[in-house]
Amino acid sequence: MTSLGDNLVFSGRGCTGAFSSYIARRMKAGAVVVPVMVGRNMITVEKATKYYGSHCAVRDLDFTIAEGECVGFLGLNGAGKSTTLRLLSCLLLPTSGRVQIGGLDVEERPHDIRRLIGYLPETPPLYGEMTVREFLEFAGRLRGMAPDRLATRLVEVVPLCGLERVIEAPISTLSHGFKQRVGIAQAIIHEPPLLILDEPTLGLDPMQVVEMREMIKRFRGRHTILLSTHMLSEIEATCDRILMMHEGSIAAEGSEADLAARYGGGGDLEVEVLGSLEAVQQALAGVATNGTPTFNATGDVVRARLSTVDDARAAVSAAVVGADLGLLGLRRVTSGLESVFLRLSDGPAAKNTSAGEGAQ
Repeated sequence: MTSLGDNLVFSGRGCTGAFSSYIARRMKAGAVVVPVMVGRNMITVEKATKYYGSHCAVRDLDFTIAEGECVGFLGLNGAGKSTTLRLLSCLLLPTSGRVQIGGLDVEERPHDIRRLIGYLPETPPLYGEMTVREFLEFAGRLRGMAPDRLATRLVEVVPLCGLERVIEAPISTLSHGFKQRVGIAQAIIHEPPLLILDEPTLGLDPMQVVEMREMIKRFRGRHTILLSTHMLSEIEATCDRILMMHEGSIAAEGSEADLAARYGGGGDLEVEVLGSLEAVQQALAGVATNGTPTFNATGDVVRARLSTVDDARAAVSAAVVGADLGLLGLRRVTSGLESVFLRLSDGPAAKNTSAGEGAQ
């Protein structure tokens, strides 16, 4: 293998999707390439284990993320998420096992891998005395971008991240929401094929959460995205697939529908019915549930709560209407994903896990 420079890594074979688009754009911009083999998976983790002294933070991690996927990363504090993100971003090396990004091993090619990653940590690394423009130009230069390409990317990234009206403002004067946008902008300025976003909506108000969610959706198809968050609604709204961690291991992975089918994640339903208690209990007896439903009658109105195996809203509606009862209300109290997450994390008791995320 002959090295043609230190700008980029590239494979002429097996290079598809978002990664091949990235290569084409960088070559057009004059980047120098180094041939290496790249497969269809953007992330491959095999039996990865990380110890801090005698403490095992993550153990035998096995998962893959394909090019172009948007994958949600869930886990309670102490589950090992932060350690895993640091392994993927080459901030840590595994004690054992293998981690590959774009077909490159983190122990063999960490500097090349960092060029493929855009990383938004939980607290973005911003310099308050710089203006937004100065900071993004600084971030681009750190990543070795040519001046003309950096100027072009600024024109593209600023509107994509909604920074037009603050582009000349000092970062120290920005709201938390705009600082998060600047953090996103620095992560994508160099067009990385892989985006790692750690709690991108943390501390945002409801309107800013919606705006951030829409921004992340716009990145789909341009990047492979790994989104770490405690907000289940963000996973449900933006991700194709979910990885759930518990006590340093992958507890489950799959789409929301897959996990609900596998682990029983219909969620909790509250239904309000006009009729007698006996009639409502009889009508709902045929709906598949986890545990025993609870009923509370006040006059002619009965309120029931059911923990269901699948999303049973249609079944509950049909049962009530079919029994000639009045359906006054039906709402989902917890989502299917939330039910699966709580079940796999051992419910509230898991919050008392001994290993703290701060130690990871």
